[in-house]
Amino acid sequence: MPIGIVEEIMPISAVAVFDVIHDYDRRLEWDTLLSEAYIEPEFTVAGTGVITVCRSRPILGSIAIRTEYVTFERGKVAAVRMLEPTGFFQSFAASVRHVDLDDGRSRVIYKFNFTSRPRFMKMVCEPVMLRVLTLETGKRLRALREFCSRDH
Repeated sequence: MPIGIVEEIMPISAVAVFDVIHDYDRRLEWDTLLSEAYIEPEFTVAGTGVITVCRSRPILGSIAIRTEYVTFERGKVAAVRMLEPTGFFQSFAASVRHVDLDDGRSRVIYKFNFTSRPRFMKMVCEPVMLRVLTLETGKRLRALREFCSRDH
């Protein structure tokens, strides 16, 4: 199972960054990976047990992934798991950890893992998918940093 880890220093506190990331009304203002992001209608805000849908940009296949928050500790960590296979993903899970630094900034640590499908293409697909996801996650965390610099 491929695992990716991407870190970025944010110019604001862990709680403030956490709130920005999980505000689906503003998600597309900074998230460079997505063309659509929303909380399913039976929920109002992100939290444990809440289901969300995130759709990648067309250049990345417009893949929509439904996830459920399995952990949600404001300012500390949030984790999601994909609910059903989609596109080339058999499984996907991710966590975002937040650590305050001494100077009012914070560190964001995004960790993800996945398996690909179809199974017989795993040896070809997974290294490519890992590289693309790692690059795109770095890009979106840098965009988040810039957004936090401007917006707070």
